[in-house]
Amino acid sequence: MSDATYDVLGVGNAIVDIIAQADEAFLAKHNMPKGGMALIDEAQAHALYADMGSAIEASGGSAANTIAGIASFGGKAAFIGKVKQDTFGEIFSHDLKSIGVNFSTPAATDGPATARCLVLVTDDAQRTMGTHLGACVNLTSDDIDADLVAASAITYLEGYLFDPPAAKEAFRKASAIARQAGRKVALTLSDSFCVHRYKDEFKALIADHIDILFANESEIEALYGSKDISAAANDLAGKIDIAAITLSAKGSLIASGSERVAIPAAPIDELVDTTGAGDLYAAGALYGFSRHLPFAECGRLASLAAAEVIQHYGARPQQPLVELA
Repeated sequence: MSDATYDVLGVGNAIVDIIAQADEAFLAKHNMPKGGMALIDEAQAHALYADMGSAIEASGGSAANTIAGIASFGGKAAFIGKVKQDTFGEIFSHDLKSIGVNFSTPAATDGPATARCLVLVTDDAQRTMGTHLGACVNLTSDDIDADLVAASAITYLEGYLFDPPAAKEAFRKASAIARQAGRKVALTLSDSFCVHRYKDEFKALIADHIDILFANESEIEALYGSKDISAAANDLAGKIDIAAITLSAKGSLIASGSERVAIPAAPIDELVDTTGAGDLYAAGALYGFSRHLPFAECGRLASLAAAEVIQHYGARPQQPLVELA
């Protein structure tokens, strides 16, 4: 994979994260269950935004956060995702390009506004989210740049996007192009709710199109109907190249063939905001995988990146990960 122009290409939801501190009274006022994620319409997004306090606004979305992490490690990264030609679309595009990420997906000129996720963080580091998906779910196979996929060592697919039929077709197209070019395809399951909705389709996608899988304990349980991580790792290791399973404070497990590598969680001083922990774990692991580093080192970078991001607000690293590594 050393001949690749890009280490990792992400395909996912192009969302602007708007992150602010809030108290429980604010959550109650806006009928937002603490710790939950609710889909909201454009009018609700406007109303909530108007009532929020001072906020951090940055390009977000799970795969885009991972791609930002790749760039922070000094990796070469690209992203495919759909925004609209509007203010938030410009924020998203500028943010990614400013950190050296290739983002050239054409913006929509009509239809729903650029997606945004309004993230409210309480004092206990819990995040409560209201998400307006807007333009991002209108990604189609036409948005998949074949040359970009073929030029990327790993194409990383975001499970959150695996909902609209056109996006599923985009995933399959990207996977086929990557495989034909001799590249690898990675998938994050993203959320146990996604897995419950499309369990059989995810299993088929993994079996037919995926080389590297990222999942947490709840996503594995949703996929297999069991909490037996070892059994799931064994099954996955027989079907795909690499399975990386995160286990919260217990660290993670990387399984490949007969190899099992237990990765400890990196120590932290203070837990501030769990937003982006899984995304940045994937960044460290993918950076390592793309450069053929030993699994223990890939896991170390993954844990280090996750630890960095949970010690401050926001889903992007504040300290260059290449310096920490």
